[in-house]
Amino acid sequence: MPADLALRFDPAVVVLSYLTAAFASFVALDLAQRVRAPDAAVARGWWLAGSLSLGTGIWAMRFVGMLALRLPFAVGYDAAVTLLSWLAAVAVSAIALRVAAEDRLTPRRLAIGALSMGAGICAMHYTGMAALVLAPGIRWNWALVAASAGVATGASAAALGIFFWLRRLPHDWARWGQGLAALVMGAAVAGMHYTGMAAAGIDAASVCLSAGSLGGDNLGSLVAAATFALLLLTLFTSALDARSQRRTSRLQQSLQAATTELHEQALRDPLTGLANRQLLDDRLQHAVARGRREGVRLALLTVNLDGFKPINDSFGLSAGDHVLREVARRLQGLARGHDTLARLGADEFALMLEGEVGETTLAQVAQRLLDALAAPMAGVPGAGSQPLRLSASVGIAFYGGEGPGEALIAQADSAARSAKRAGGNGFAFFEAHMQAGVREQVELARDLRAALAGEPGGGTLALHYQPKVATEEGDITGVEALLRWQHPQRGAVGPGVFIPVAERFGLIVPLGDWVIAEACRQLAAWRDEGLQMRVAINLSVQQLRQPDALVRRFEEALARHAIAPGQLTCEITESVAMDDASATQRALQRLATLGLALSIDDFGTGYSSLAYLRRLPVSQLKIDRSFVQDLETSADARAIVKAVIELAHALSLQVVAEGVETEGQAAVLRGKRCDKLQGFLFARPMPAEELSRWARDHRGSATGLRFSDSLYSELDEGANV
Repeated sequence: MPADLALRFDPAVVVLSYLTAAFASFVALDLAQRVRAPDAAVARGWWLAGSLSLGTGIWAMRFVGMLALRLPFAVGYDAAVTLLSWLAAVAVSAIALRVAAEDRLTPRRLAIGALSMGAGICAMHYTGMAALVLAPGIRWNWALVAASAGVATGASAAALGIFFWLRRLPHDWARWGQGLAALVMGAAVAGMHYTGMAAAGIDAASVCLSAGSLGGDNLGSLVAAATFALLLLTLFTSALDARSQRRTSRLQQSLQAATTELHEQALRDPLTGLANRQLLDDRLQHAVARGRREGVRLALLTVNLDGFKPINDSFGLSAGDHVLREVARRLQGLARGHDTLARLGADEFALMLEGEVGETTLAQVAQRLLDALAAPMAGVPGAGSQPLRLSASVGIAFYGGEGPGEALIAQADSAARSAKRAGGNGFAFFEAHMQAGVREQVELARDLRAALAGEPGGGTLALHYQPKVATEEGDITGVEALLRWQHPQRGAVGPGVFIPVAERFGLIVPLGDWVIAEACRQLAAWRDEGLQMRVAINLSVQQLRQPDALVRRFEEALARHAIAPGQLTCEITESVAMDDASATQRALQRLATLGLALSIDDFGTGYSSLAYLRRLPVSQLKIDRSFVQDLETSADARAIVKAVIELAHALSLQVVAEGVETEGQAAVLRGKRCDKLQGFLFARPMPAEELSRWARDHRGSATGLRFSDSLYSELDEGANV
């Protein structure tokens, strides 16, 4: 009977084969994370590249392990069969990485994956052994062959388990866990290989028929070095990808945080940090829905400060801002964690309460609010050591379970006005006799919302345009856009009626957005007719409190219609300019940077600080019509208008007088060097089509009115801005 050789292995090469297996396992664990990329194409690319890299590493371990075997004759390996064993290693790696890419390792997946990988590893190993062609051939110890198959399957199951175990480790521990797992997996793979080698019986008199093919120690060293280089390159690429993903993740988190912060800012009053009208409306809708569903009671209190404007007049804008912040702090101290406290207007706040809100409880809450505001307020800028005392009028309304929740605000506001008419510094509950006015406001708000959405029953919104006339030349220098609403049942509803409703029901911002978009659209239409126009539009305080959204609206509208920013003038009333002065200044600076012209409307009716006006990036003041209408009969009115014009010119501002209705008023204004005039004397506000016809009629008119050459270009040239 032939005598089998006692197999001997070179210890150094055995260690090298184990290190190759451990390093390949480490790379495999790293690649297992990459193949789970959310992008399907990226994941597929990592799977293919990982299969090649990992398969080569496992195959190299087996090849180096074969070279560790010391035989008394020259050996070599059949090239074609060796290549087949490499393909088996790549297939095993593909199976392993595919299973590792799953979200969960179920028992069924573990069993199928381990058996498939075990069979593949055995195929790789014994195909590789077949590449060693001997005569007589290898005699196999089938018990050890079965043992090697068991080791291969067990090692595969352990590897898959380790893949999924590492996912649960904290990030700081994952690398250490990966290194330890690689050592264990490397030992399992090497153990399977050397168990399989022990199963091989080689005759001492055997001759290697493939000695002329692949072989030699130098080839083994070259394979090991090339494999290490390939695995190192794969690991380096994986590390770069992981770093890139972490950076992308950080950027996404930063972007998400910035988006969240901007969204939060858009729902907060910039001066006090309280909820704004938009956030109050949203929470009110949810509270109403809960009330209907769960029977939870709901109440709203509005707090209108008494005599707030004299504080601004006497001590300045910074004093007013300080007082409003202190009021917000005191009210917030009385609100419960689940209550909503909001600032609705310059000196108006609202508190929404849910739960046990009976009349007695609400009366006590209202009195506590009044007491908190009545406490002396020290440290007000400009007031010196004298503490200020405030009072307020509080309106209280219950939600009865019917009708829209927004009616609650109108009801509470009506009750607050009732308390103010009674002398202020008190509270009042909403009563049935106040309902008529509230119902009309709710209906108007509903129809106005439909008009904005273009829905039936809302009627139509339109801009009418009133020309501005240069005093000396008689040129038409631009127009002011004035909002009009044609109601299907009520007919023409004046701005004095629907603008307060829009403010009270949170519609003023979408209404302002509509005006911006429509004005830009009309400017583009006039441009196509050959008429280059400047249009002034009015902004509300609510729009200025959301400067990011306001600037974005202008940018979108200007870009959509290819309008130059200089063709738009934004008018804000003097009282709006003084409300929350620092926030208004920042908003106006943003608009000026965009290239828009800015104007202060209704000048003289408020209590503005000249020092503050100098800091605003405005180029124009508009004298209120209340002064203009008395010019012919009142010396005081003439003195005020003269002072305003001289003040504006000293600040390098142009002056527009609105409400000019008689030639006598126009003559006085010309004599005082007012720059521009606007009023019924020249033209009433008119629709865009009518203005186009009016412009044609007054082009080169002998009446003294004509469009400026800078505004009116040749129609046949189709001039563009």
